[in-house]
Amino acid sequence: IRCWSNIPFITMPLSRAHGKSFAHRSELKHAKRIVVKLGSAVVTRGDECGLALGRLASIVEQVSMLQNQGREMMIVTSGAVAFGKQRLRHEILLSQSVRQALHSGQSQLKDMAIPVLEARACAAAGQSGLMALYEAMFTQYSICAAQILVTNLDFHDEQKRRNLNGTLHELLRMNIVPIINTNDAVVPPPEPNSDLQGVNVISVKDNDSLAARLAVEMKTDLLIVLSDVEGLFDSPPGSDDAKLIDIFYPGDQQSVTFGTKSRVGMGGMEAKVKAALWALQGGTSVVIANGTHPKISGHVITDIVEGKKVGTFFSEVKPAGPTVEQQGEMARAGGRTLAALQPEQRAEIIYRLADLLTDQREEILLANKKDLEEAENKGRLALPLLKRLSLSTSKLNSLAIGLRQIAASSQDSVGRVIRRTRIAKDLDLEQVTVPIGVLLVIFESRPDCLPQVSALAIASGNGLLLKGGKEAGHSNQILHHLTQEALSIHGVKDAVQLVNTREEVEDLCRLDKLIDLIIPRGSSQLVRNIQKAAKGIPVMGHSEGICHVYVDMDASVEKVTRIIRDSKCEYPAACNALETLLIHRDLLRTPLFDQIIDMLRVEQVKIHAGPKFASYLTFSPSEVKSLRTEYGDLECCIEVVDGVQEAVEHIHKYGSSHTDVIITENEKTAEFFLQHVDSACVFWNASTRFSDGYRFGLGAEVGISTSRIHARGPVGIEGLLTTKWLLRGDNHVVSDFSEHGSMKYLHESLPLPQRNTN
Repeated sequence: IRCWSNIPFITMPLSRAHGKSFAHRSELKHAKRIVVKLGSAVVTRGDECGLALGRLASIVEQVSMLQNQGREMMIVTSGAVAFGKQRLRHEILLSQSVRQALHSGQSQLKDMAIPVLEARACAAAGQSGLMALYEAMFTQYSICAAQILVTNLDFHDEQKRRNLNGTLHELLRMNIVPIINTNDAVVPPPEPNSDLQGVNVISVKDNDSLAARLAVEMKTDLLIVLSDVEGLFDSPPGSDDAKLIDIFYPGDQQSVTFGTKSRVGMGGMEAKVKAALWALQGGTSVVIANGTHPKISGHVITDIVEGKKVGTFFSEVKPAGPTVEQQGEMARAGGRTLAALQPEQRAEIIYRLADLLTDQREEILLANKKDLEEAENKGRLALPLLKRLSLSTSKLNSLAIGLRQIAASSQDSVGRVIRRTRIAKDLDLEQVTVPIGVLLVIFESRPDCLPQVSALAIASGNGLLLKGGKEAGHSNQILHHLTQEALSIHGVKDAVQLVNTREEVEDLCRLDKLIDLIIPRGSSQLVRNIQKAAKGIPVMGHSEGICHVYVDMDASVEKVTRIIRDSKCEYPAACNALETLLIHRDLLRTPLFDQIIDMLRVEQVKIHAGPKFASYLTFSPSEVKSLRTEYGDLECCIEVVDGVQEAVEHIHKYGSSHTDVIITENEKTAEFFLQHVDSACVFWNASTRFSDGYRFGLGAEVGISTSRIHARGPVGIEGLLTTKWLLRGDNHVVSDFSEHGSMKYLHESLPLPQRNTN
């Protein structure tokens, strides 16, 4: 027997075998039977008199949504005392105003005092109104609710416990939502308490214990405890060093300092943790979260059930490695140490990684073979993604060459002075390059991305979190191991972290205190999802690679088919592959046009006709569904334009500002195209496939940015740096530069230090 709050708990409840709680948040979506416990601070208004109707309506909406999905929902609620207090205060004021108006006149109404209200009377007056409110709200969703009032004594009597269990099961069978509350109208008087001003509060600590007891008794899959704090912190919330605990494990109580309880009720966080751990032991998963925050309360329950990172999740399964929050802190500390190394030391790490890619080639390819076999057996990946997943000896050799280029070009990246100004005599200002901080790079089906991005992060002194796709798990593991082996030569192994936990991408995008920049590398849908999910963290990348090639009327016959073939067929899954071919109208029905079509047919490229192109043909290919399509395969759209001006307009309307090409021998036309197309990369007589960090001589790239920020196009080392200002003075103060001060501003530009060009 365990006793909390004067309620005895039998460790193994009747008719329940010891269940198994969910090990990970991602499994919560499978929860069938759910108890939602609403604390007093959630249900009660800020003035502690009456109910927070808007918040309550939102909770009912979420519970109804889950109930209508086929789940079995139960609510353990507080609020009767607060609701009753509101009603009784109204009655007392009305009664006093009538009496005083008769005997003393209106002048004394303002001096009326509200007597201290007895909590049981408040509960008696509030219970019926609270239930009526729940019934009215649930009726809006065609759901029936039923009230069950219990007391501490009900759990001492085995027959009453059986009856309660049977009643709840019958209600759930009939698709009714049970609403359970302690019967505060008949419980013994509590100790005097000033939580609710003017009310001796019935201890709602019982509702924490009650919710845990019912959850285990009813073999519930999930208990959601809503309070007025985000969850469990490692120190009292509001203190400077307080950090929200994402996952709490049994035995972690010693590492937690409990603060004061909520503004109403007696159910402090310590009581909630005890109740949660007891429920966890009984096989019920538990999440403690904030039900009062206006930005999240409207979807907090559904977010928890969907497995999103909300509040504190209680789990019995402790992961072998660090949490993603710990990895973020390790990357931050490791990145700062990395930035403090000498440029030659950072270059040495990258050279070592390049050597490891070739020395450990067999092990890398073996791991990659496992990924390919698993992907093919499961049939989850389309052919373009399988191609991206595949590694080869030539790919590894190219990677090693690119990494050596990065090492050679990184000598003068961090700490480079880009501006010097003499503000005044003996007051000099410098602007120097510094790392951005911690980067989160999310990539799909591209294990070769891992060493490339790692090398760029190392060269620029940034900490790095990597989140790869599950389909490349074996490849990513060995490549990350080799990266850490290279980092170890200068003791900065922690600077690059591979996130292996079951963190959802959306949850990673909320870690704004740990991550400074997110770089997605993958499908357009992935990039859009990340841009939508990122809260307060800038995202650098492109959502689509809709690249155009415009064949001008003055194009060279010898160049056209070579450039188009390379742009479309060399690697059709790449983001810099040709997707739309624009043809000058005068080239239709010419030998050059026939050569283009014949070449595409030989290469088995499926052609989609744009609206204008289709209008010229009697029997046309399938008309394109959208001119804004990234095929990522041996498919492309052909459209007709009247000239370079219309080509530019088409690109601006349907393109993605990635890479666009003109093929022409007319220099004036080419320059017009180069100057007027507003894309990250604009080429003349060259394949779209040159839009690549390695081919640009950057060694590699973290991605191609189409944003209007400092880094655009293929992003190498320079794009991963920001700046800071260094001011060196000698007892300078601003007041010396006032109208009657002794000093004058000079603002002289000073020469920059000579760069290392080796």
